[in-house]
Amino acid sequence: MPVESRAYRGQRTKRPQSASQRDAAVIDALNGVIEEHRRWGFWKCFHQLRLDGHGWNKQRVHRVYCEMGLNVPNRTRKRLTDRVPQPLDLAHEVNRCWALDFVHDAPYCGRTFRAPNVIDEANRECLTIEVEASIPSARLVRVLDRLIDCYEAPDAIRCDNGPKICSQAFTDWARDRGITIRYIQPGKLNQNAFIERFNRTYRTEVLDAYLFSTLELVRAITDRWLRDYNEYRPHESLGELPPVQFLPRLTTAQDLY
Repeated sequence: MPVESRAYRGQRTKRPQSASQRDAAVIDALNGVIEEHRRWGFWKCFHQLRLDGHGWNKQRVHRVYCEMGLNVPNRTRKRLTDRVPQPLDLAHEVNRCWALDFVHDAPYCGRTFRAPNVIDEANRECLTIEVEASIPSARLVRVLDRLIDCYEAPDAIRCDNGPKICSQAFTDWARDRGITIRYIQPGKLNQNAFIERFNRTYRTEVLDAYLFSTLELVRAITDRWLRDYNEYRPHESLGELPPVQFLPRLTTAQDLY
């Protein structure tokens, strides 16, 4: 059996360097830049390395940059379909148009909740505030069905372009009920001014006024406040009358509180 030469034996025992070893200098340099500038992207980091005197080409730096997991893609918002302007015309009869919007907050325990608010634009009466940890589109449809069973269906619902309101379940439900959905233009909150003004009042007088420990406490205080808002609280735009006195409806919301 032939005896291997000393040079050949040396070549066999030599192991190639790993990628982390070959690129150790690039990794250290990138970490130094990212530690100081966490929001910088690749090109900012690459040009900074060049300013610091490093001569690595962009292909190598970009490869290491990606291997380090720094190339997090930017989140892009889904492009909404074009919406026509929705004039804020005041109805003179109840059930012509309801306004729908969501508010969110967190009690003292830290569990975030969402609450869809529904008001009648004719007399600003709040028909319901549902306080739940999660309101999927199917739950929203059940809430509106309960209101329709009590008040009958409105001609239209004015709302923004939130994902639950733009969902297939909600649009199919409105179509089957013969209800027109008046989507406001994105960013044009003045096209849904009645519900936005109500949300501010609810947040000021309830959500920001108390420290809640449980969702049950949020519901209890909200129900008590809602009864006062509809039946006793003077409303400036209604001639200092509460909503149910300004324009009463055949069915009161007493059973819904």
